[in-house]
Amino acid sequence: MFEWKSEFSVNIVSIDAQHQTLFRLAEDLYQAMSRGQAKQAMAKILDRLVQYTTMHFAHEERLLKLHRYPDFAAHQAEHEALTARVRQFQADFQSGKVNMTVQVLHFLKDWLEKHIKHSDQRYSPFLKQRAVA
Repeated sequence: MFEWKSEFSVNIVSIDAQHQTLFRLAEDLYQAMSRGQAKQAMAKILDRLVQYTTMHFAHEERLLKLHRYPDFAAHQAEHEALTARVRQFQADFQSGKVNMTVQVLHFLKDWLEKHIKHSDQRYSPFLKQRAVA
């Protein structure tokens, strides 16, 4: 369900590698759900997702800010909204809402496909012009 494809590439090695890790985290959740183990896996996967997205967004934002990406504020706002949503999923799960696996999977699919293919793809030519590899 969560398969990395070349169409997701922003052609920046560090960012593509991080995006691939996010795809693997989403696939881990999907596989756990398929095996009927989503409840057991959810806490660990949500923790990893919160930690990893925080690190990934910080890396992306450092590059965008360093190179004065003109849409930096809008991109950063998208990151903040995505981070808030992941943290809300984590809080909901910790408070006992266990029937949320499908919601999280839909969110991840939407995020990975739309954010990467649209928002992240927009900064790719800008950073490539500045020799970011």
